[in-house]
Amino acid sequence: MKNLALLSLGCVFLFALVFPSTLLAQTDEAFTELKGKVVDAQSKKPLVFTDVVVNNSNISTVTNTEGEFLIKIPERLLAETIIVSHLGFEKKEFNISAMDKLKEIVLNPVVTTLNEISIISTNIDAKDIVLEALKKKGNAYTKENTLMTAFYRETIKKRRKNASLSEAVVKIHKQPYFDYRNDNIELIKARKNTNYTKLDTLALKLQGGPFSNLYTDMIKYPEYIFTEDDLPLYKFQFENSTQINNRLIYVIGFKQKEDYNTPLYFGKLYIDAETRALTSAVYSLDVSNKTLSSRMYVRKKPKKVDVYPTEASYRVNYRIKDDKWYYAYSNITLTFKVNWKGKLFNSSYTLNSEMAVTDWQINNQKLASVKRQLIRPSTILSEKASGFSDPRFWGAYNIIEPEKSIESAIKKIQKQLKRT
Repeated sequence: MKNLALLSLGCVFLFALVFPSTLLAQTDEAFTELKGKVVDAQSKKPLVFTDVVVNNSNISTVTNTEGEFLIKIPERLLAETIIVSHLGFEKKEFNISAMDKLKEIVLNPVVTTLNEISIISTNIDAKDIVLEALKKKGNAYTKENTLMTAFYRETIKKRRKNASLSEAVVKIHKQPYFDYRNDNIELIKARKNTNYTKLDTLALKLQGGPFSNLYTDMIKYPEYIFTEDDLPLYKFQFENSTQINNRLIYVIGFKQKEDYNTPLYFGKLYIDAETRALTSAVYSLDVSNKTLSSRMYVRKKPKKVDVYPTEASYRVNYRIKDDKWYYAYSNITLTFKVNWKGKLFNSSYTLNSEMAVTDWQINNQKLASVKRQLIRPSTILSEKASGFSDPRFWGAYNIIEPEKSIESAIKKIQKQLKRT
């Protein structure tokens, strides 16, 4: 089992990447911005990771942790509709022209007709469903080279305060799912700011950047969670089914067997009942063994520091278009305890990274033409703060709407840059 993310700690040492200014060019097409918030009709709580998609296009975004979204729509698509959908809720569709009047979008929970009894009566085995889903590479998922535009955000917090913020627009050169060649990532536009005064002279870096999120695509990269050797070590069982976009979804819980001590994952897999495609996965690593789980994540650290994870959580979502599923969104949250030997108190750091595909197209372009602009899986995003002084930095690119704490951090960075 490989690592989905690696943490590097050390005395303050900056890694700088230089990207040609020509990469910053983008379309000048006029667009309209729409903002909104999606909530549960019953609880009134925000619905996180809700899909917001422009109909008859591949343009999309997701809601943030506060249920809010912002989507930029080219003027040529203003006559279309927007589809808002969330697992376990009825989807809604709105005319774009009417969206500016909607401050809040309310989704109703769906009532699933298929229960556990009807699943058991068909003699379906949960593990067999999972094995079938993992083998669906060439059937249920896209078979063509795809060029995806995606937004990536990475934050490091010391306790609850932002200490580092990175954002980027990338192009994912996605290989067909049946193809064993790895995907490539091209960096288009990026900005980063780190306040080392909040990091206790430690430089925390999430090695891999956008690649860490891309590797949560367990259909393309099953070796990061379900290898042939690991599968017999898990128990799988059905949980209450659900729906998305009027499609029945099996919910299968999994966890490692009790007699096996090496850290493995536990969580839920959401599998389309008709196509047997994985539509979503939410899972965590068992970090109860501090020594072993630390070895899995910490790439480098000072000798006088003990570091171990207290949380390692993952999510990956897929969307369907023309009867084919494709990678759409992923989120990683890692929380670490950092103990300096000889110090009375420890520190807690949370690293969060998320990546959302905001547009895509079938791509026949040869990779060689952009090879110099590709980043590596070992990349750490540039430490430069360029762009934070410009509130229109992203232009027409779609991004994940920042939550209030991130929005506040960006405003502080902009004020600091103006003063200097």
